[in-house]
Amino acid sequence: MADLVEQLRSDGIEKRLVQEGEGPLADFRDGTKATFHYRTILCSPEQRVLDDSRSCGKPMELIIGKKFKLPVWETVLRTMREGELAEFLCDTKHVVLYPLVSKSLRNIAAGKDPLEGQRHCCGIAQMHEHHSLGYPDMDELQQNPQPLVFAIEMLKVEAPGSYRQDPWAMTDEEKMQAVPLIHQEGNQLYKQGKVHEAAAKYYDAIACLKNLQMKEQPGSPDWIQLDLKITPLLLNYCQCKLLSEEYYEVLDHCSSILNKYEDNVKAYFKRGKAHAAVWNAAEAQADFAKVVQLDPSLGPVVARELHSLETRLRQKDNEDKVRFKGIFSQ
Repeated sequence: MADLVEQLRSDGIEKRLVQEGEGPLADFRDGTKATFHYRTILCSPEQRVLDDSRSCGKPMELIIGKKFKLPVWETVLRTMREGELAEFLCDTKHVVLYPLVSKSLRNIAAGKDPLEGQRHCCGIAQMHEHHSLGYPDMDELQQNPQPLVFAIEMLKVEAPGSYRQDPWAMTDEEKMQAVPLIHQEGNQLYKQGKVHEAAAKYYDAIACLKNLQMKEQPGSPDWIQLDLKITPLLLNYCQCKLLSEEYYEVLDHCSSILNKYEDNVKAYFKRGKAHAAVWNAAEAQADFAKVVQLDPSLGPVVARELHSLETRLRQKDNEDKVRFKGIFSQ
């Protein structure tokens, strides 16, 4: 360990051990997964915290050997045991790309694609190409690079093959192989009534395909093939959102499907149910009429939905009359 710390120091990285770890030091061969919490701190008198994984509610997961944009993290993690807490002061040369990394990590925390807004070019080119990263503190750091302190708590170290990677960390081939497995897991969770967990699985599968689709020319055969794989997953996701009463998200996603595929019966049906739930009676009736037009066999199902909608409308009308009568009587 002393040799590793000395190697860090010679390369412009100072390690300060805060809490000892447990067990032997892992070999960290390629494919090893390190799960850790981190805080990124400006090396200045005020010690301003830029990022804190705990505030995002989820620790960082890094796969060794995946060419992460911030190589210094791989370097320092290789010196840590499970349960260890340490601080690393890193020279500017090691953290010049941190603004781009921070943007990606913040996008992930917000449920966005971590590659959003990036093109196929090196990190330095991206930094010059973009006038703003969308975060004022990262814009400032990008314009004035300076040393950073990383306070890292190592939570878990997993050997290759003992875990499943997050979609954003997979190669293109791994994403394609993972999608049907994630889709199946989502279906199983849905059958068990675990709607929120199922929605998360469908979202992960969609994220894999969307990431691949971003690399294709919109409207090209490969782009269309990926979109045809995304659509059923998105409809499954919408079904979960219907049950979770997140109706406006269903309206948005189903409308996006119907803008491309005007004959998608399931999208009309789910959008009709969402419209009915938020009292858009005319829109719901129009969507249900389209369902019957495209698939007459669904007439009885649609009739039940329309009957339910009419019953709810009458009930709401009666409640409104009572409410308004009480207001005017006062």
